[in-house]
Amino acid sequence: MRPMTELAIRGSFVNCTKGEARRLPIPKDLDERPWHDLDFLGWQDPSATQRAYLVAESDPGLVGVALRVATQQGHIRRSMCSICLTTHTGNGVSLMTARKAGPNGRLGNSVGIYACTDLACSLYLRGQKKAGRHLDETLTLSARIERTTTNLAAFLHKILS
Repeated sequence: MRPMTELAIRGSFVNCTKGEARRLPIPKDLDERPWHDLDFLGWQDPSATQRAYLVAESDPGLVGVALRVATQQGHIRRSMCSICLTTHTGNGVSLMTARKAGPNGRLGNSVGIYACTDLACSLYLRGQKKAGRHLDETLTLSARIERTTTNLAAFLHKILS
């Protein structure tokens, strides 16, 4: 992934108003991110754990989405991220919902996905971050990256349609 600027990130959001995009918190460490190892940029709002953000490269350009993170209650369980297929124990995977873009979003329509709570899918995929028990796969890293980007593109398509 190519490095992104704060201005490009703010201008990429498709499911919130321009005012909301101007106010959302952008990571302070953009210059330090391992861009060559990222398939998308994802982060949680440090002041509100129920909000997260994701920006990915797509056919129309950068696509940013604001996400709502469902609160988790209950017992410790094992869950799998629908984007990178990493298995986590406990609160490592959360249901994240995104308001749809355009008129559908203004009507209150949304889509959801189970994703790594910290949105560090790219780093789990490459073994740079550990998530408890690791499942062995016979796929090459490039095939797993392609699967991840395909899963993410399908989610973004649902938001944009």
